[in-house]
Amino acid sequence: MLRDRWMSFAFLAPAVLLLGVFLYYPMIGTVIESFYSTSFINPNPAFVGFKQYETVMGKAEFWQVLANSLVWTVCVVALQNVIGFFVAVLLNQALPAQGLVRAVVLLPWVLPGVVVAILWRFMYDPQLGLINSFLISAGLTTEGIAWLADKTTAMGAVILAAVWKGFPFSALIYLAALQSVDREQIEAATIDGAGALRRLRDVVLPAIRNVILVNVVLTTILTFNYFDIVWVLTRGGPQGATDIFPTKIYELGFGQFRFGEAATYGVASIGVLALVAALYVLAQRAGSRRRRPV
Repeated sequence: MLRDRWMSFAFLAPAVLLLGVFLYYPMIGTVIESFYSTSFINPNPAFVGFKQYETVMGKAEFWQVLANSLVWTVCVVALQNVIGFFVAVLLNQALPAQGLVRAVVLLPWVLPGVVVAILWRFMYDPQLGLINSFLISAGLTTEGIAWLADKTTAMGAVILAAVWKGFPFSALIYLAALQSVDREQIEAATIDGAGALRRLRDVVLPAIRNVILVNVVLTTILTFNYFDIVWVLTRGGPQGATDIFPTKIYELGFGQFRFGEAATYGVASIGVLALVAALYVLAQRAGSRRRRPV
């Protein structure tokens, strides 16, 4: 018994070591860095303790970054999952050239984020962009709209680009889940007179509930930490309208060499993601209690 336990530890040790080196060590280093103040003029770190957090959280830009991050994450995750689910329902049907259709749908997801951002930047161009050309030809506007330079449209523009890139990931996950649903239950519901929406609500969604929950958590974490599209499209502008935690951390750390403030933003983002993880655990426990036999 003792030998088996030591064997288990021996097999787990490399994975734990890699996690410690590449995940926990940088995370602990970030927390420690957040208690020091540095700048380009004075690179020598000076210990300031929790005063760093008071200074950062006392600025309006921190709360703007937090609000932008929440809006960005909630909108992208909601749209990506809803669109991905209905695309998966469509792909789950018997379609002509089914393999080709699935490959085309997955294309945005396999493209690098920088490439996607450059493509959408050209599409949003006020003079030559495809979107403005379509709107002008349709008579919906008389001149090109600067989508990425206007505070009222910039966030919506980057969200649309991110949803276009990300929805195939959700569609792939949901397609695999839909193919595992018991066909006999669907056929029984059909015989009982249940329509398509009723079958979806009462049979399909309960069967893939755990997959939906896991996918929502995964896409939330990925979206909250996403950097490429926002940085290439707007660099957090205009006037901070699309500044989220990853872009702000990059700007402070590598643009202004204010590593202490950048680390403080990093710790704050870890706190937000820890809250998401806690909500996931609570949802899992609540689901287990509901399924537990009395």
